[in-house]
Amino acid sequence: MIAHNNMKSSPRLENEHEHENEPNNLIMKKLLSRCWEESRLLWRLAFPALLTELFQFSIGFVTTGFVGHLGEVELAAVSVVENILDSSAYGVLFGLGSALDTLSGQAVGAGRLERLGTYTQQSWIICSATAVALTPAFVFATPILKSFLHQPPHVSRVAGPYARWAIPRLFAHAMNIPLLMFFQAQSRVWAVTAISGAVLAAHVALTYLAVRRLGCGLRGAAVVGDISHWLIAAAQFAYMRGGCFPEAWKGFTVRSFSNLGAFVKLSLGSAVMIWLVVSIGYGSLEFWYYTTLLVLVGLLKHAKLQIDIMSVCLNYEFMTIMVALGFSTAAGIRVSNELGANRPKETKLAVVVAVSTSAFMGAIFMAFALIWRTSLPKFFSDSPKVIDGASRLGYLLAVTIFMSSIWPVLSGVAVGAGWQVPVAFINVGCYYLVGIPLGILFGFRLKHGALGIWMGMLTGTFLQMAILLAIIFRTKWEKQAELAKMRISEWGGKNENQPLIS
Repeated sequence: MIAHNNMKSSPRLENEHEHENEPNNLIMKKLLSRCWEESRLLWRLAFPALLTELFQFSIGFVTTGFVGHLGEVELAAVSVVENILDSSAYGVLFGLGSALDTLSGQAVGAGRLERLGTYTQQSWIICSATAVALTPAFVFATPILKSFLHQPPHVSRVAGPYARWAIPRLFAHAMNIPLLMFFQAQSRVWAVTAISGAVLAAHVALTYLAVRRLGCGLRGAAVVGDISHWLIAAAQFAYMRGGCFPEAWKGFTVRSFSNLGAFVKLSLGSAVMIWLVVSIGYGSLEFWYYTTLLVLVGLLKHAKLQIDIMSVCLNYEFMTIMVALGFSTAAGIRVSNELGANRPKETKLAVVVAVSTSAFMGAIFMAFALIWRTSLPKFFSDSPKVIDGASRLGYLLAVTIFMSSIWPVLSGVAVGAGWQVPVAFINVGCYYLVGIPLGILFGFRLKHGALGIWMGMLTGTFLQMAILLAIIFRTKWEKQAELAKMRISEWGGKNENQPLIS
């Protein structure tokens, strides 16, 4: 009788067990479905963005590759201009544009497209004025590199004329960065990707013609680079004015000047000192950090060779950073849009998917760098010493590439949430109070040379990445959504005549 009852009760218990598990199964399926959809959305945003970043970065990559085969001095000269002067200038302008990135993304999430045109014009004014202020650094490149940064004299002499011929691209950056953010905030970047790809193809052909066939050397390479950057800016401007953005672009308006003070306050972080960290520091800290690496290497013995070796490694690292910046842009768009739409749960999911995806891509790039570490340097130089030195740094380059695939995405999340100020202070502490001092200690005091400098600075990057990860995954996104709502209400407003900031 007992056995009979047990046999009859077993199916009932099994059914009850199934019903108990059913909600968990449904929750898991729903979660996986949402992750899949978020991943698709992230890739839909990131893929054209990363291609755009990669194509535009490759303009300088191709230039360095052609010039590197002219000689070791030419390679070193172009490297210090591209990786010290131009990267620093681009970082300053990119940092100033971070205010546009935050406001535009959250305005789109809140359905305030009419604000984008005014924001973009205000950003053009600020970036163009900054480009004018940065021009003397290019005019006086030789004394700055030689006397102030203590780079090798013969490298500084060759770099000076190249830097002066590269001045026009400064103003192309000032126009291009706000345009990119205008398109990215609305997830309309495929046309920009096509423009960048077409210009890159033309750049390869023109650089080959100028440097290899016509023998124009560094001057020809610089002029072709200027033409290519301005072609991108002009084509993007034509696309914006072509009628594809009737709600977001309504033509030039004097309101961009009347509200300029409020926009500057946002870029300055409401105080000059905060601006120095946020608008300059936040956007360019990462650029200047790696620029400092190249500057410190220039102080070592056999500096020209060390600069050549490091520039080869940095060019490949910067290329992976450009890919990561595509995911950074997508993460920033997703976070700002979801916060602007007051959807904190979706924001958290977007963050998790973006960081996981970037880590996976970083692992792939790291494996690629390890496998091809002896072949990659040959693109930039025919010198056996340069190729051998860069190959020896291949293992450290692989680790750096993995980290460089993650920290831009964390920065993108910060921009999307409007955390420029606290993250800037974190970056200052990790990079300049930990990374650089350790690099100097390992490289000079402990006599490990370029390897020691790089290892010390990589420690600062790891610390910054760990702190950002801890902050992001402890964030209360419900509170951030409320802050975004208040920000849009205060800075956007339903009244077209309302000031940017009350």
